[in-house]
Formats: sequence, structure tokens, C-alpha cells
Amino acid sequence: MLAYIKESVEELKNNVTLPPRAEAINLMVVVAVFSILFALATWGVDTVFSKLVQLYFNALIN
Repeated sequence: MLAYIKESVEELKNNVTLPPRAEAINLMVVVAVFSILFALATWGVDTVFSKLVQLYFNALIN
């Protein structure tokens, strides 16, 4: 296990390159926007299904 951790750290030091700061910020903004849009879409679908279930059960009761 210790050898695996050492090799992983070594690989991170030698083989991983970080994008430039401007590109990283742009990518972060893109991810944040899509995350917010996906959350809003999920909320919308959940709200619609919730209303449909309420209507269905209200129709069964009455």
C-alpha cells in the first residue's frame, strides 16, 4: 500500500500538468453553469412529478 501511494505521488509530480490559470477559471465557470442548469432542471422535473402525483391521489380520494 505504501509503495502504491509513493508511486501515485511520483506520477502526480512527473506526469500531471495543470492548465493555465485562465483556462482553469473558464472551465470552472462552465462546470458551475452546467451544474446550476442541471440542478434547476432536476428541481423542475421533481416539482412537475410531485404535482402530478398529488393530482392523481386527490382524484382517487374524491
